Amino acid sequence: MTRALTRKGEATRARIVAGAAAEIRERGVDEVRLEDVMAHTGTSKGQLFHYFPDGKEELLLAVAQHEADQVLVDQEPMLSNLTSWSAWQAWRDRLIERYLAQGVKCPLNGLLGQTGRRAPGAQAIVTGLMWRWQEAIAVGIRHMQSTGDIAGEVDADRAAAALLAGIQGGVLLLLSTGKIDHLEAALDLTIERLRAAPTNRGRHVNE
Repeated sequence: MTRALTRKGEATRARIVAGAAAEIRERGVDEVRLEDVMAHTGTSKGQLFHYFPDGKEELLLAVAQHEADQVLVDQEPMLSNLTSWSAWQAWRDRLIERYLAQGVKCPLNGLLGQTGRRAPGAQAIVTGLMWRWQEAIAVGIRHMQSTGDIAGEVDADRAAAALLAGIQGGVLLLLSTGKIDHLEAALDLTIERLRAAPTNRGRHVNE
């Protein structure tokens, strides 16, 4: 059962999570100890275990959720504003920029490896991230359908799922090879296909 926290308690917990995330990004999850997090955030052992009674495993899951949220935050405001083809291009460029900056080290991937990818908590984090990401893309597709820029017969959910699958494949290959080419190709070709889908825009009523 999740304990209710005061506003101050929520802020302290968030500060611990952010500090742990910073330590892990800099030094790697295998090298970071609870003592390092305590020193970074200026918290005592008692405070740390007050917010994370199960210790490091619970803290790592919280940091994994933080990093999952950050994946979407890093795409804003573009991801929530896929309302024109120029906006889609801006989102595409932001995504490429983000993963180029990240390179072959993925904090979320490392954290989930430590907590166990099949553990219910880890699965919930990944599932939640992918659902929110896919839904945001689908909302953009539906908007473009409402303006006639994407054909109405396109299944927005399936198209968003396909685009997200391409992104994930491209990211996986980036982590394996250090090359961004596959991610660029997945984004560019899928968006081009959406643009090329026939629409009713410009047709005469009697045609």
